[in-house]
Amino acid sequence: MEAKFICLEEKAFHQLIEEVVERIAVKYKEPQIRWVDGAEAMKRLGISGKSTLQRYRDEARIRFSQADKRVIMYDVLSIEEYLEKHAIETL
Repeated sequence: MEAKFICLEEKAFHQLIEEVVERIAVKYKEPQIRWVDGAEAMKRLGISGKSTLQRYRDEARIRFSQADKRVIMYDVLSIEEYLEKHAIETL
């Protein structure tokens, strides 16, 4: 069998790779969960105490929803924004 080669300019090669990665990401993307319970919120924030989570609510550091007195759900996007806001860039 004769070998066949395809030649691409570097720019076209990188564009092709980006398109392939984007198509794979779209095809296999997991559904985004918008609201999580307190245990998951603490896990994502890296905290272990309910009192710390309560303080974050009281100080409006993260968004939450309380449709029922005993059920509090936390906004994942708000948690991610909070973590990004406090991220420290390194060299």
